[in-house]
Amino acid sequence: MRYVNASVVLPEELVERLQEYVQGEYLYIPARNNEFKVWGELSGARKEINNRNDAILDAYLSGASVEELSELYFLSTYVIRKIIYQK
Repeated sequence: MRYVNASVVLPEELVERLQEYVQGEYLYIPARNNEFKVWGELSGARKEINNRNDAILDAYLSGASVEELSELYFLSTYVIRKIIYQK
């Protein structure tokens, strides 16, 4: 989430109306229900995690042990198993 100056993006009349309620503070304006982004969608983190999980599964199917993958990816064996069984 980034800061946007209301006077830059909103009509002056609307800014003045908002100032009746809030002045000099941050105001969060939520997205519409159908416009929410999934966690990591904007930053690309979700895609990176999916790629990592696919690589973990491929390595496991190629013969790597859960313990080896745990050390390689710095994840617990519990998390590695969870990734393997979900895919």
